[in-house]
Amino acid sequence: MADSSVTHGHSAHGEDQNLWDGAKEPMKASYGKLMMWYFLVSDAFTFAGFLIAYGALRFSSPTWPEPDFVFASFPFVKAHWPLVFVTFMTFVLIFSSVTMVRAVQEGHRENRRGVVFWMFLTILGGATFLGSQAYEWTTLIKYENVSLERNPFGRYMADGELVDATGKPVMENGAPVTVKKDDSYLLHGHEHDGKIELEKKYIKYTSGNYAGQVHEVGQGPKAFGALFFFITGFHGFHVFSGVLFLTIIMINAMSGLYVSRKNGYEMVEKIGLYWHFVDLVWVFVFLVFYLL
Repeated sequence: MADSSVTHGHSAHGEDQNLWDGAKEPMKASYGKLMMWYFLVSDAFTFAGFLIAYGALRFSSPTWPEPDFVFASFPFVKAHWPLVFVTFMTFVLIFSSVTMVRAVQEGHRENRRGVVFWMFLTILGGATFLGSQAYEWTTLIKYENVSLERNPFGRYMADGELVDATGKPVMENGAPVTVKKDDSYLLHGHEHDGKIELEKKYIKYTSGNYAGQVHEVGQGPKAFGALFFFITGFHGFHVFSGVLFLTIIMINAMSGLYVSRKNGYEMVEKIGLYWHFVDLVWVFVFLVFYLL
């Protein structure tokens, strides 16, 4: 009786060891993929916190820049094209997700040449996005006077006519420039040596409690520049990191490092998860900064 109970005890203990020996992957995902998902979830909370803070500051401010005025430049073209360039940036980044999907598919087929080709296109898309963002930042900082503490864009909620320091109306196309209710106005002066110099402008109210009075038109909310550069810069850092990791993994794939593993190029799939996350975050950044 005692021998049978001891035998039963050893048998049960052995079954417990088989259950917890680590051979079964949770949700059929490897340790590496599971850790990548943990990282992406935590990073999603970080971006969510930044975007919620942006929303709180924006909707607590009485004025805010109009995206159609702020983001209207295009390389090598002197024209007012609202949101055209940032739409191009968004298309390039989303298309790079398509090429990343193709790289993962070729990895599942153990096709090394296919993996390298589609990863190269993904890297090219990421680098194009970074170059486009560098142009956008340069334009805002150098030519449009936006900084962490300065923002020449604003929206003014009052009827009036813009005048200069002498009280003369500011003319545009032979007619005085007026500011209507809920209208947006760009506080830029004249272009000098390739740089737009900011001028002081004044608004002469034509209606309401301030009718007939002349007030200096202030700049837009300072928080705009700080929020824009910080959040888009934080996302840009993620894109830069992704391009760096993609390059390393592509070189490893070219060298045949992953061929012997016979795991469907799992490393390509893991970096693909990260890249799709970066693209998805940009959709939300694009929404809050450029569309709302």
